[in-house]
Amino acid sequence: MVVHALGHDRSGDGELAVVASRAVGSAVARNRAKRRLRAAAQRARLPRAVDLVVDVRRPALDAPFTTLHRDLQRLSERAADRAVG
Repeated sequence: MVVHALGHDRSGDGELAVVASRAVGSAVARNRAKRRLRAAAQRARLPRAVDLVVDVRRPALDAPFTTLHRDLQRLSERAADRAVG
């Protein structure tokens, strides 16, 4: 997965968008991968001051949920650090 972040001046939580290209697979596979990433994002502590775009890659289909959660947490923090400061 690839995470892009954009810092903002608004108060409150940032937003999350999950996208998947046709390279991930069929429409069913793309939707499944996006659902899994959204569920991982609900459990992760994502940065508040940034808007995130998560670009799903094919390995997200078969990766264990704990791996998705951990990777999303780590990548979103790194992207937020670069976007804000």
